[in-house]
Amino acid sequence: MNYKLVRYIVGWVLLIEAVLMFPSLLIAAIYRERAGFGLLAAMACCAASGLLLTLKSPDSKKMHAREGFVAVSFCWIALSAFGALPFVITGAIPSYIDALFETVSGFTTTGSTILADVEAMPRCLLFWRSFTHWVGGMGVLVFMMAVLPLAGGSNMYMMKAESTGPSVGKLVPKVKSTAMLLYRMYLALSAAMLVLLLIGRMPLYDSLITVFGTAGTGGFGVRNDSMGSYSLYLQAVTTVFMILFGVSFNVYYLLWNKKYKTALKNLELRAYLLIIFGSVVLITINISGMFDSLFEAIHHAAFQVATIITTTGFATTDFDLWPSFSKTILVILMFIGACAGSTGGGIKVQRILILVKSIRNELDVIVHPHHVRKMKIDGHVVEASVIRSVNIFLASYVAVFALSLLIISIDNFDFTTSFTAVAATLNNIGPGLELVGPTGNFSQFSALSKLVLSFDMLAGRLELFPILILFSRGTWRK
Repeated sequence: MNYKLVRYIVGWVLLIEAVLMFPSLLIAAIYRERAGFGLLAAMACCAASGLLLTLKSPDSKKMHAREGFVAVSFCWIALSAFGALPFVITGAIPSYIDALFETVSGFTTTGSTILADVEAMPRCLLFWRSFTHWVGGMGVLVFMMAVLPLAGGSNMYMMKAESTGPSVGKLVPKVKSTAMLLYRMYLALSAAMLVLLLIGRMPLYDSLITVFGTAGTGGFGVRNDSMGSYSLYLQAVTTVFMILFGVSFNVYYLLWNKKYKTALKNLELRAYLLIIFGSVVLITINISGMFDSLFEAIHHAAFQVATIITTTGFATTDFDLWPSFSKTILVILMFIGACAGSTGGGIKVQRILILVKSIRNELDVIVHPHHVRKMKIDGHVVEASVIRSVNIFLASYVAVFALSLLIISIDNFDFTTSFTAVAATLNNIGPGLELVGPTGNFSQFSALSKLVLSFDMLAGRLELFPILILFSRGTWRK
């Protein structure tokens, strides 16, 4: 284990985090908020710690898979630990565990909150809270790889650990170029949404917060009713962009290179859109009697399906009051999640496709024992190693889910609350049902449960293995 390299990378991440707090400091200056001094103190802590850790460059910058996964895990833990300081220092969230929960929820683009009244919080802290979504959506280490040559050309291990999906490849030959290209596409989509929100006369501050929450598929907002009090146009724009940010950036890369047919034939993309369409139709039929018009039912159904499957977490209405059939569909969508290689969470549509095809192949083997059938997606054979990793991921997912549910059940809340709390955090969604529904929050959970749910958010964002590897004895052997 190259501990010096891991220490060095964590140091650079803290330096970058100090810089990332600067826009929130500007918001404090614009609105003349005293909370800006707390942000300044937190920036100083990040910068000082970062400088201390990067004071001496490591002798070797050679990175293997083990260092890559450990570095990513420690970086995200450090980001969250230091990112919570502005809330604690200013007294906006006095409890450090509560502040840590809120910050982990931000960086992992989950959107679960312990706050009952977000409108009472200083604007600069609300900005920092939501800006963590935008940073965490694409990944701070992807950003770092775009601007800093830190790992001697072996950065791919960090990109694999931080990116979502069963397999990660380079879009272009160099990892640094891939990282820069990803951020260019991310910025372009974010800018397009910002322009459309401003056209709809949403205030600039609100527009930025909404873009951060949508692009990172996070869901933090500036109003207690989330998106409920905004116009239908603004809600519709958000619906469209939530779906767009749930699409794999590999598809956008193909579109960027004018390979339109290849992009549109992508099996995961078609399955993703079909799931959304089918869910909207079924929910609309089920809730049509709850709204004044069919259009209104379609509008709310589409928004909630988009926000759940992309694991964004915004809300236009209290879907916890919907019939059980509609809520069941939404819970299923919580587990499916968005596309691999997007900013969304969940198990991912690509894994679901591989699982379905594996079941079909196994049934074929039972019926025709001597028949050999290779699994293909988009014309490419799915390697046995990928199928194996998907199966191990699902087994690990079930184990983490069950253990987390067991621990938080100590708080003795109803089963729906506990079950959807774990589902909402492990899948990086935000709201669940009952006490943690769209009008509730996570403040009633004990400190232990909040730490467990924070772990789930980190594990879900990093796709389990980078976090779980920290608990393996073999990781720390020389």
